[in-house]
Amino acid sequence: MGFRTVLISSRCKLEYRLNYLVIRGETERKIYVKEINTLIVQSTAVSLTAAALCELTKHHVKVIFCDEKCNPQTELIPYYGAHNTSKRYKQQLRWSDEVKRAAWARIIREKVERQAALLGEMGFRREFEMLRSYAADVRDGDPTNREGHAAKVYFNCLFDPGEGRKSGGFVNGCLNYGYAVLLSCFNREIAAEGYLTQLGIWHDNEFNQFNLACDLMEPLRPIVDKAAFSLEEGDEAFKKKMANVLNYSAVIGGRRTTLDLAIEAYVRSFTDYMNEGGAGEILFPTEVKETNEGRE
Repeated sequence: MGFRTVLISSRCKLEYRLNYLVIRGETERKIYVKEINTLIVQSTAVSLTAAALCELTKHHVKVIFCDEKCNPQTELIPYYGAHNTSKRYKQQLRWSDEVKRAAWARIIREKVERQAALLGEMGFRREFEMLRSYAADVRDGDPTNREGHAAKVYFNCLFDPGEGRKSGGFVNGCLNYGYAVLLSCFNREIAAEGYLTQLGIWHDNEFNQFNLACDLMEPLRPIVDKAAFSLEEGDEAFKKKMANVLNYSAVIGGRRTTLDLAIEAYVRSFTDYMNEGGAGEILFPTEVKETNEGRE
């Protein structure tokens, strides 16, 4: 598993040569392919060779392509992420509705608790207590929609009056970009484990290729929210800073690592939980914080 998040933002050509991704622009730079975790192609003036794309896929590098406005548009996903993909597909199709509802309750409870924690950090004490009570009330399948009620309180605190997730603007642009990068990371890990990203446990949109990733990323959205609302309006480096969320430090299973590697462990614990009929625990990344140690 690589550890670099590479952002390509200017005109160049990417090609593969002797185990290296070669970036040919005004100058030439080489990056060892096995060190790359995520490649974000931000500029539409970038050209890539088919050999480079194939090698990046073989090494499970998540490749994200942006549009002319530098917003994530699509991503590269391999057909087969594991040697026993057929077995994993069959296991996934056998996941019971009962276990799905129980897993969804754990995911939503974790999400709402993290939303509450962020509001507490920002000084919203009354809303903090309200969301804590919502989290405690989550039941299997979330039949009373505690998630929806929490989201309304949460975003009303984060946004100024008259604004919200549909109002556009700088902060929403940061959120959308950060969510897209986070979603791509989950897609990579789900595919690498050999499962279908299309088959979710709660999200079930026939036009969404990433239903399962949308399910699993829910508890980590507040990490993106905190990063987005900490930026100054008009920060020209916001895309780099939002993509850097994957480099944050995190703890999972008692071990400190980077968030992208913690997501790998989280996805594996989730699939184990589902395959074992709800036995065991789903491990969520905790103590997530920004750090510059050991990453570029």
